[in-house]
Amino acid sequence: MPFRISPLSLLDIDANRICLIKPSALGDIVQTLPLLGILRRRFPTASVSWVVRRDLADLITGHPDLTEVIPFHRDGNWRDWRQLLGLLRRRRFDLVFDLQGLFRTGVMTFVTGAGVRVGLQTAREGANLACNCVIPDSGRDVPAHLRYWRVAEVLGRERDPRTAIISATEADSKWLADQLRYLPRPIMAIHPGAGWVTKRWPVEKFAAIARRFAGSVVVVGGSSERLSGSQIIRATADSPKPVLNLAGQTTLKQLAVLLKKVDLLVTNDSGPMHLAAAVETPVVGIFTCTNPVVSGPAMNGTAGEQHELVSTGLACAAGYHKVCPHRGAAHLACLAEVSVESVWQAVARVLDKRRVTARPA
Repeated sequence: MPFRISPLSLLDIDANRICLIKPSALGDIVQTLPLLGILRRRFPTASVSWVVRRDLADLITGHPDLTEVIPFHRDGNWRDWRQLLGLLRRRRFDLVFDLQGLFRTGVMTFVTGAGVRVGLQTAREGANLACNCVIPDSGRDVPAHLRYWRVAEVLGRERDPRTAIISATEADSKWLADQLRYLPRPIMAIHPGAGWVTKRWPVEKFAAIARRFAGSVVVVGGSSERLSGSQIIRATADSPKPVLNLAGQTTLKQLAVLLKKVDLLVTNDSGPMHLAAAVETPVVGIFTCTNPVVSGPAMNGTAGEQHELVSTGLACAAGYHKVCPHRGAAHLACLAEVSVESVWQAVARVLDKRRVTARPA
């Protein structure tokens, strides 16, 4: 076991080569982004690298406070893994943060040979055996956005602004302008997907929200949400409102630019939910198997107060089951229990806060 270091010692630590190990997922990466500004202000001359999954690297590439993006190929072969570990060893980092806390990131952390290796209490699979400093009050009962902010706290920068910078290009902005040019306001984005089936509110319910909405609707997400977008378009075919399906057609940076310009996002608990919150767009978040307090966006401050989080009232709510444990009539009952009306009322409250009329179509 490595020599242990007190978290209090991080207040006075010096570092020249820093590595953040946080390969995934999208929402976690978005909530980690503000730490780049913290590290730059705390260590103004240090190089900062980030180990991130290849398909998510676009979001952080070009960040002004990031020196290097180190892509991680999750489904790569042994050669890919060996090359990554060799690169991490050669970089000679002196300060490493493992914010993922899994066996593979523990191996990455250990291989760096850094003198200070910091982890969170949420680590599993023995990952923290590779760390010699574990940040206190960073367990699973702590909201994720606060858990990552514990890094800022132990570095003495908790009063710094919590800003997530996403370096979109001029081409991204032009693309967005072309997409939204003829869409009347207000514009509601819908993200009908999620990584777990237990998080996916039925697409027909999203379609019902789209039918009620008087403005324009844009469906967003990855290629897996393309079919859901098509279903929403078919369900609103008799409506005069514009409905645009951009699922699977955006880069992560383009998605961020788009979410910044719409009036609100209606979404399951997902990465795009956190991306919208990061660019200060109001979110109507739908929570079934996850806890809105632990897994949702920050609800404090001016930006957070504009969000509305709708959750199921069933006894099994927030059980974090990737597969529903119930059978028969109780199977995925949480998805049925969250009504279209409750989500629509949340939409109306968000638009009322923004002084945008939420009249049914």
